[in-house]
Order: sequence, then structure tokens, then C-alpha cells
Amino acid sequence: MSETDIETPETLEAVAVAEDPHDDEDRLTPAFVQAVIDHVEDGDIEGARALVEPLHPADVADLFELAPGDRRQALATALSDLVDADVFAEMNDWVREALVDELEPHQVAELASELDTDDAVAIIEDMDEEDQRAVLHAMEPEDRAAIEEALSYDEETAGRLMQRDIVAVPEHWSVGDVIAYVRTNDDLPTDFWEIFVVDIAHKPIGTLKGSWVLRARDDQRVTEVMQSEQTLIPVDMDQEDVALRFQKYALISAAVIDRSGRLVGMITVDDVVHIIQEEAGEDVLLLSGAGDGDINEPLFSTIRTRMVWLFINLWTAILAAAVVAIFQDSIARLVTLAVLMGIVNGMGGNAATQTMAVTVRALATNQLTGSNTWRMIVREWWIASANGLGLGLLMAIGCQVIYHDFWLSVVLFLAMVINSINAGLSGVLIPLGLEKMKVDPAITSTVFVTTMTDTMGFFAFLGLATLFHLS
Repeated sequence: MSETDIETPETLEAVAVAEDPHDDEDRLTPAFVQAVIDHVEDGDIEGARALVEPLHPADVADLFELAPGDRRQALATALSDLVDADVFAEMNDWVREALVDELEPHQVAELASELDTDDAVAIIEDMDEEDQRAVLHAMEPEDRAAIEEALSYDEETAGRLMQRDIVAVPEHWSVGDVIAYVRTNDDLPTDFWEIFVVDIAHKPIGTLKGSWVLRARDDQRVTEVMQSEQTLIPVDMDQEDVALRFQKYALISAAVIDRSGRLVGMITVDDVVHIIQEEAGEDVLLLSGAGDGDINEPLFSTIRTRMVWLFINLWTAILAAAVVAIFQDSIARLVTLAVLMGIVNGMGGNAATQTMAVTVRALATNQLTGSNTWRMIVREWWIASANGLGLGLLMAIGCQVIYHDFWLSVVLFLAMVINSINAGLSGVLIPLGLEKMKVDPAITSTVFVTTMTDTMGFFAFLGLATLFHLS
């Protein structure tokens, strides 16, 4: 056996990496990512390509996201022909933006022309205005017109999200006409779920599923086999509302119409899955004030976003401290108050966070509407009251056992009940109020609710203690 045939630990590891780049949860292994980077740094471009070429575009996108930021450009250069439009479509926004910034306008234009309109817009929309103009100028007139139209709509609306490559047929056609049209027209999209039937004004009047077309007779009119009832998406509808319609009506695709009711595009369920994921994570991050929460976001941008919210929270903390300062004489005379008031305040904050999270989610999913608002308020009042009574009684008993002070135990019990009810009502009323004022409750609810629970918690406990002359 020659030296080259000896299987060293290094060669065995390389074989294992090449054969199975994924772990048990279908993620690229650190060993695989490092192996690709090592090949590139050693100048072994063919070795890197051999590892990456079998991967799905989504896995190639993951490779770039998992690689250190200072290695991504070298990877892109080495694997240039493998990093195609499908890979860019799957890539994290921040990572994609950094790579696109290194490309020439004509290269970006080539990428965009290979993508569906919605994916192309996602690449171009965050570019500087000057770079946008250069990219659009390098595109074919038809593609440029589609991108410009999409960019004319507000962000996070159906107009930005929709695909413009659709299959639409007139209502007077027969099934045979439709089949001939689909077979012979090379300009049609390769993937579609439904064929839209339109009237003379290009307004959708029904849909045809592919299976219906295949099973119908050639001489049947499309109006005989189409489904007349359909869910139409206005072009200016918010993408979150689009996702709710897809979820509610179990849609695979849906027609998008402009303000005159004309068919201008379609939205498919794969796009909606991304929306649901984005919106769900976005609300949680907004409640915490953590910004996008993306680990690929530039460091300065993350610091700036978090600093703004921490600065706002600092002022709420100062307000709560001002309430405590009012009763500092009482605290000085009975130090036990300082020990217990943190419990009252902390439990109120936790209870408010629970209620606020439920309310924001209910508003986002349209579970909470004008028809059941009062029922929700009353429900949260009962929950808060029950929790306040139960936890307040528990704390009062513990206080009596430890401090042997009956009136202190009574004050602690009442403060726990008051702040629990305050927390429950604040957690539901503040998001509802912000929603009425057309302000996203996920963004600002935390600040107001925290202020309410902190100030009321301190005020109730220390105010009652002063009222009962405990000090």
C-alpha cells in the first residue's frame, strides 16, 4: 500500500464532510463550512467547487451566512458561477446586500432578470438611488418596467410581493384553446398553480386548476369548468393581511388586482410562508426593542437601534424612581418596604408582559376585533384578579411568617392585587389604544406598559404602607 492510500484522520474527515455536509437537523456542519473556506484560502478552487456544487441553492445561501463576514467575498469570487439567482433569492437580506454591493450594475441586472419580480425587487429595493438607476438602466425594457412598477408600491404590500408572470386567458376560450396556448407560448412562467380567467376588461372572473383543465373536454368553455369564487388581493393590501387571508382560506395562490379591479399579478403560498415567519419574529423583536434581531446586521446599526429603546426605557425607570422618592421617608423608617416593593413591581411587570404578548398576537392575527374587544378586556380583568388574589395571598402568608407584621402583610396583599389588575388592564388596553391610533402596538406597547406597572406597583405598595402608618 502506497503512502497516498493510507487513510489518515484528516482524509477520513474530508470524506465524511463531502459525503454528508448536514447534521441531524439538516444544517450545514461547522466542519463542512470550514472545509470550503480552507479550500478557497489554499487556492484549491476546484476542491471548494466539488464540495458546494451538489448543494441546494438554500444550502449555498446558508454557507455564506455561516461563513465569517470577511470570508464571504472570497467565497463569492471562487464560487461565482454556483452563486446564481436562486442562491441570492434564498440569502439573508444583510448578507445579500453586502455581496450585491460588490457587484457591477450589469451583474446585478443579470441576476434580477433571472428572478421572479418579487425576488428581484427584494435585491434592488435596498440599494442607493443612484445604484438603483444604474441597475435598472442595464436591464431589458420589459424587466425594467416590471421592477419600476413594483417599486412604486409601498413596502410590505401585495404590490411589492406579487409576481407579474401569470397565466391569464379570456372567458370566451375553450379548454382546448387553453391547452394549446400553454403548450406553445414560451413566454409563460414555467411554474404555476392556477390559470386566471379574465373578462374583456382584464378583470379576473374565475380560476382554473391544472387538474381541471386536464380532465375537461377540449370543446368545453372555460367558464363551464372554472371556479367563480376566488379570493382577490388588492395591490395595496399589507403583507400581513395577505398572509392572514392565505391562512384563513387555505390558498395556494391568489390573484392581485389594482384599484380598478384589473388583474396585475399573483401571490403564491411560498412567498406567504416567508411573510408569516418574518412577521412572527418581527413582533417579538419589536416588543423587546431589539431591532431586526438579525445576527448578520452590522454592529453599529444594532447598537444604535438598541440604544434608542434603552434610552426610552431609562426615562421610564427614572419616572418609577421618582415615585419611590416620594416615599423615601417611609422607606427609611421601615427598610422592609425596600425589600418587598421589588416583588410587587416585578410580578406586575411579568403579568403585563404575558397579557401584552397575547393581545399583540391577537391583533396581528385578527382574533381580536371590534366585535370581541370588551369580552377580551373582561376576560383579562378576571385573569388578572384571580392571579392577583392567589399570588397576593401567598405573599401575605409568607410575609406574616417571616416578619410577623399583620398590617404589612395586608398592605402587601392589597398591593399585589392592585398591581396585578393594573398589569392585566394595561397589557390589553394600551395595545388596543395604539391600534386605534394606527400605531403598531408591537413597537411601543412595551414602553407604556412597563411605565404603568412600575409606577403603579411602587405607588400602590408605598402609598398603602404610608396610609396604614406602617413606618
